[in-house]
Amino acid sequence: MSFHRIGGLCALICAATYLFGFAFLVMFLMPFGYGTAKVDAVAVVDFIAQQPGALTLFNCVIYILNALALAVLVVVLAAMLHTRSPAWASVTRGIGLIWAALVLGAGMIGNVAIEQSAHLAIADPEGAAQLWQMLHSVELGLGGGNEIAGGIWIAFVSLAGQLSRSIEKATVAVGLMTGIGGFLTLIPSFGDIAGAIFGLGAIVWFIAIGVTLARDPAHTSFDLMGKRA
Repeated sequence: MSFHRIGGLCALICAATYLFGFAFLVMFLMPFGYGTAKVDAVAVVDFIAQQPGALTLFNCVIYILNALALAVLVVVLAAMLHTRSPAWASVTRGIGLIWAALVLGAGMIGNVAIEQSAHLAIADPEGAAQLWQMLHSVELGLGGGNEIAGGIWIAFVSLAGQLSRSIEKATVAVGLMTGIGGFLTLIPSFGDIAGAIFGLGAIVWFIAIGVTLARDPAHTSFDLMGKRA
């Protein structure tokens, strides 16, 4: 399999992890307020005690699998941008790898929170809830609760692709919208809405790039419909 096709596969994996995360959140975690400032830590710890592997699976998919696929995609896109815009390629590579590291770290912290709170819940349920909430706050700070690094990377890749004429305008527009959504997660009052904009936009963006890379490894332009520029 060529380097381009591997990158395309990784982009589709990134999109799939977002879709899985949205589905899991709706089906299992929304009643607890998971992912919001009003999360019910006691209910989450009770969920962990009843289904210890479920939240670990959630974290492994949305964080760890996503981060590994993202790291490869970052390198592939930087290599493709390098032929026309080497400076921008270096910038996007650096920011993208930082984002991948933050996502991976968030997943590792999230899984530690699950493991430690599950052990403590047997003797001290209230203490377990407090411990989970504290570690969950660290997880959110790394990347689960804000999308600044991701938003900047997607926006910069899109902008670099536009300037070098290697990314189609429709994909650039989606990327910039997604980037703005990620940046707006900085503002608490816009956090939930901005996070949804970022997540949905990222799915479309990853699919657009992934399908194109997977279909034509020699292709250097990205289009939402996979058409050659």
